Amino acid sequence: MKNIAKKHIFLTCALALLLGFGGCGVTVKYSLSGASIPPDAKTFSVAYFPNNATMVSPILSSTMTDALVDIFSRRTRLMQVDEGGDFAFEGEIVNYTSTTASVSSDDYAVLNRLTITIKVRFTNAVDESASWNKTFTAYEDYDSTLLLTEVEGDLIPQIVDKLATDIFMASASNW
Repeated sequence: MKNIAKKHIFLTCALALLLGFGGCGVTVKYSLSGASIPPDAKTFSVAYFPNNATMVSPILSSTMTDALVDIFSRRTRLMQVDEGGDFAFEGEIVNYTSTTASVSSDDYAVLNRLTITIKVRFTNAVDESASWNKTFTAYEDYDSTLLLTEVEGDLIPQIVDKLATDIFMASASNW
């Protein structure tokens, strides 16, 4: 019985401390997703990412654009607007290539690599100093016995997910 009373007192004190710090005028920015969004930011916008690479995949532009919208909708409290969001993203796909990633001792390709590179312009309307222009690259390897057309439907979403996560972390997590 004494242990239960001690735990109850400890939990009550810990809760009181947490609540006490909540009213001291310090704005804490945190979330379970790792996002660090300024409290004044309310909206985000993502412009369509055109594919300006030499090699083009028909699904890549829409997949990239949708992935950015999805990650910010799921992981933040920001509301999506068509344009001019407090967090605004524009960009273009600049590279979409398949190259040899690994060669056997007989000089035959064992693995190929699909690489996607995008340029992103991020505007933080709440804190202009946090705005940036960056290039992001991600890739996935695939068996060289397969044609790119056979695997790109599976690889593109995997690569785009990596890119969207990197963009999210760069814009919303201060790294």
